[in-house]
Amino acid sequence: MAVVLLSLAACSSAPVRKGAGAPPVQRHWPQVVPSNPAAANSVLMRALGLVGTPYRYGGNTPDGGFDCSGLVSYVYRDVLDIQLPRTSSALAGVQGPKIDPIRLAAGDLVFFGSRGSVSHVGIYVGEGRFVHAPSSGGTVRLDHLDGYYWRDHYSGAKRVLN
Repeated sequence: MAVVLLSLAACSSAPVRKGAGAPPVQRHWPQVVPSNPAAANSVLMRALGLVGTPYRYGGNTPDGGFDCSGLVSYVYRDVLDIQLPRTSSALAGVQGPKIDPIRLAAGDLVFFGSRGSVSHVGIYVGEGRFVHAPSSGGTVRLDHLDGYYWRDHYSGAKRVLN
């Protein structure tokens, strides 16, 4: 029973619904130039290269699979040698400026949750899209912040790259 509860609690808060990844209303997402474009590009290329990697609770390598925070931690450590916390809630507490959604730049971390708690994290890539490892049985994928589930559970963003 505990294993079932753990698998449901970790980075898997998005229900699987037909059309859940499609944006119902597309906002205009301004292009914000990152303060370090080269670092942001490296983060994006590595994260996008991992699309299709299987989800695995507690996973933090391409060979073993990823959960949401494992993906974020791996990408930043692999390309920039930046050590980040291992859980989505700890990542949300990382020191750094909180970012208004219209000021998101490539490489920012985007957070999701409900009732004041963070339960999921992804890497913003631009144009209202982010890379993340969403759920058991799934794979690392690209989704829209305006998607049905993500729009309603968005809880903020942090800038890691200075």
